[in-house]
Amino acid sequence: MKSVLPVIFAFVFLWGCSQKAEETPVQQINVSESHIMEVIKQITEKFPKADLQHLEKGVRHAASLWRNSDGNSGEFVNFCVEKYIGNEEEKQIVFSRMSEYFESLFGHFNKLSIDLRKNVDLQTGSLHPVDYMFSAYSAGAHLTNDFYDNKIAFLVALNFPYYSTEEKNELGKSWSDLEWAYARMGDVFSSRVPSGLLQKSAAVSAGSDAYIAEYNVFMGKLQNQAGESLFPENMVLLSHWNLRDEIKANYGNHENGLEKQDIIYRVMQRIIDQSIPEKVINSGDFNWEPYENKVFQNGQVVDAEPELDNRYQQIINNFRAYKDFDSYHPVLNTAIKRSFSGNMQIPQEEVEQLFHEFLSAPLLRQVGDIIQNRLGRELKPWDIWYDGFKARSSIPEEKLNAITRAKYPDARSLEEDLGNILKKLGFDDERAVFLASKIVVDPARGSGHAWGASMKAEKAHLRTRIPDGGMDYKGYNIAVHEFGHNVEQTISLHDVPYYMMNGVPNTAFTEALAFVFQERDLLLLGMKDENPDAEYLKTLDNLWSVYEIMGVSMVDMQMWKWMYENPDCTAGELKIATIEISKNVWNQYFAPVFGIEDQTILAIYSHMINSPMYLPNYAFGHLIHFQLEEHFKTHSFAPEVERIFSLGQLTPDEWMKRAVGNSLSVEPILTAAGEAVDHLR
Repeated sequence: MKSVLPVIFAFVFLWGCSQKAEETPVQQINVSESHIMEVIKQITEKFPKADLQHLEKGVRHAASLWRNSDGNSGEFVNFCVEKYIGNEEEKQIVFSRMSEYFESLFGHFNKLSIDLRKNVDLQTGSLHPVDYMFSAYSAGAHLTNDFYDNKIAFLVALNFPYYSTEEKNELGKSWSDLEWAYARMGDVFSSRVPSGLLQKSAAVSAGSDAYIAEYNVFMGKLQNQAGESLFPENMVLLSHWNLRDEIKANYGNHENGLEKQDIIYRVMQRIIDQSIPEKVINSGDFNWEPYENKVFQNGQVVDAEPELDNRYQQIINNFRAYKDFDSYHPVLNTAIKRSFSGNMQIPQEEVEQLFHEFLSAPLLRQVGDIIQNRLGRELKPWDIWYDGFKARSSIPEEKLNAITRAKYPDARSLEEDLGNILKKLGFDDERAVFLASKIVVDPARGSGHAWGASMKAEKAHLRTRIPDGGMDYKGYNIAVHEFGHNVEQTISLHDVPYYMMNGVPNTAFTEALAFVFQERDLLLLGMKDENPDAEYLKTLDNLWSVYEIMGVSMVDMQMWKWMYENPDCTAGELKIATIEISKNVWNQYFAPVFGIEDQTILAIYSHMINSPMYLPNYAFGHLIHFQLEEHFKTHSFAPEVERIFSLGQLTPDEWMKRAVGNSLSVEPILTAAGEAVDHLR
C-alpha cells in the first residue's frame, strides 16, 4: 500500500507551490513594484556584496505573500530591510536554528496525527463516532497561517526564496547540499491557504480513509451459482488490496483457483458499478451470490438495497475539498497541477505521455501470449494481476500461510524480527539494530501502510493486518513492502546532509524501495528460486506490474480531468463517467493484448477514493525499482541502499542521476523485457 506522507511533506507540497501573487476577494496584495525596488535599493546599500539575483527573488517572493492584514507597503519595506540576512555565516546559523524548530514542530504535529488516528487506523476494537471526529482533526492546520501572522513565514520567504521545479532542475545541477537545503526551506512557505480549508480537507480525507478501512468482504459468505462457498469461513478481505491479492494467490490453485478468481472478479464489478448490496459490506450476517446479485439469510432470498453511489460521493468530496485550494495557487491552480508539477515535480502531461509510450509498446502483446500459453487458457480481465512469473506462484498458498503464521503470530513478533530481516538483506549488525530500533509494528485495521516519523526522536510505524491466527502470506507480503517504506523513511530522515532535505523527491521513490524489499519476501523466508530463468521471469513480472498500474493510473488521471470539466457533477454522473473512462482505457491499451473489450476492472483501486492521484507514483516506483535492481546487480545492496536513500530531496531527475547514473526512462525495462521474451520463446 502507500506510504503516508510525513508532516513536513504535507506542509511543503500538499497545497502546492506558487511564485506569483495570490488574491482573494477579501485580502488584496498591496506591495507595488516601486516598493519592491525600494527594498532592493536599501538592502544593497546596507549589504553592497549581496547577490542581487537571489535578493530580488526573495523580495518578490515575500511580496507575493504579503496581505493588507500584514501591514502597509511602508511596513513591508521596513520589515525586509530589517530582516534580510546579509552575512553568510549568520544565515547558516539562522538556517540551522530554524531547521531545529521545524523538526520539532513537524515532528510533534506528525505524532499528534498518529495519536489522534490510532483507533481508526489500528485494530483497537469497535469504533465510536468520537474516534472519527478526532481522526478528522488536523492539529497543524493553523501552523502556516500562524507563521504568516507572526512574520516568520516572511523571514523565510525573504532569505530562503522558493524555486520552481524547473529552476531546481537547472540550478540544482551545481548546488551544494547546503544550497539544496536552503531551497527546501523555501518550499515551506510557497503559498498561503486559509487554515479553515486545511482543516476541512483533513476532515474529508479522514472520512474517505474510514470508508475504505471498513470496506471488507466476508469471503466465507460468498456463494457460486451452485450455492457453494469456496472460501474459508473466517476469511475477510479488504477491497481492493486483499481481493486483488487473493486473485494472485489462486494462480497456484489448480483445483478451483480459476472459479475463485472469477467470483472475486464479479465482486469487483459490483463494487465498481455500485450494485453491491449495502448489507454485505463489512458484514458476515448474509450470504451473497454475486453473479445474479442475490442475498440470502437462513437460506432464503432477502431484499438488499445496493450501495448506490457512496464510493463516488467520496471521490467528489475529495475533489471539492482540493478544488477549494485552487484560487490560492495562481500558478499551480488545479489539484492536478499541484499533484504532478508540485508533489511529483513532473508535469502531468509528461507523466501521461510516458505512460502512453509504455502502454502502446508492441512487446506487451508478446508477453500476453507468453502468459496465455503458461495458463493454458485465454486471458481473463483479472490477469492484469497475473502472478505466475514469481517463484511463489508455484507454491501453494496454504504452505506459505503456515510458514508466516508460525513465524509471526502477532505484531510484536514481526517487530522483534526486523533486525534479522535487515541482516539477511546485507546490513551489518550495527546498522540493522539501529534501523530496526527506529521502527515499530502496529496491527492495522485496514490493509496496512507505512507512516514515517518527522523528527529523529520519534519512530516510523509499520502497519499491517494480522488476523487472530497469525500473519498470512498476503499480509506478510504487504508487511515486507511497508518495511521497505520504513527503511527509506528512517534513512532519509537520519542520514541526509540537512534536516530540510529529509525524504525523497516524491513518493514514487519510496515506493521503489518498498518494491525492492517486497521482491525479496521469499528470500527472507529462506526460500531460494533455483529456476535458471529466474532473472528473465522477474523482468517480465516487473513489466506486467508496470502495465497494470499504468492503466489504473490513466483511469485515475482522466477521471480527475473529467471532474474539472464537470465540477458540479453528481455521484451518479461521476460513476457513469468513471466506468466509461475505464472502458476506454481498457479498449485502447488492454483489449489488443487480452482480446476482450469494454472491461471496467481498472476502476477498482481504493486509492481513487482515499488517495487522490497517488496511483501514478506506483508506476514511477516500478520504473525506479527496475533501474535500482539493475544497479544492485553490480553494486553491494545494503551499502548502496544507504547511500542512495540518504541523497535527500533532490529533483527526480537529479536524484536518479546521482543514484544510478541515468535519468528515469521506460527504455531500460522495455529493452530487458524484450531480451527476456526472446530467451523464453
